[in-house]
Amino acid sequence: MRRTLFAVLACLTLCHCSPDRKEGEVEKYIIESERQWAESVATGDTSALERILADDFIGVDPKGRVYDRAKIIAETREAPKFFLSNRLNHVKVRFYGDTAVAQGDESWERRSGEPKRGRFVWIDTWVLRNGRWQIVAAEDVSVPESSPAP
Repeated sequence: MRRTLFAVLACLTLCHCSPDRKEGEVEKYIIESERQWAESVATGDTSALERILADDFIGVDPKGRVYDRAKIIAETREAPKFFLSNRLNHVKVRFYGDTAVAQGDESWERRSGEPKRGRFVWIDTWVLRNGRWQIVAAEDVSVPESSPAP
């Protein structure tokens, strides 16, 4: 009887904690975090960036300039002066062990200047460290709004 009970409990535990289930939960977390980052461009709220960007984060902006965590957080606080809106359109997340690659795009609208509207197409590299998923690298490209989605 004890063996049967133990076997049932072990099976339930393994089924509940399967890698597919964990990946699904992590994928939802990454997509939600990417949405929060996209929206921060128009709101100036850096709380998501402070949570998801690793201390050693490095990014490349649409003009090819390299930036770090501190710089993007500071620029995000100022971004609402320039951006009226920014919304996430699409994200695809792929897992490679303790690393995930998120590829997506978002549509933006500027307060002034040309072009008035456009899209960012990007790739973010997420790594699981000390029990936390964080972005260690990012690269963004700015494309016309009418460009086909990835």
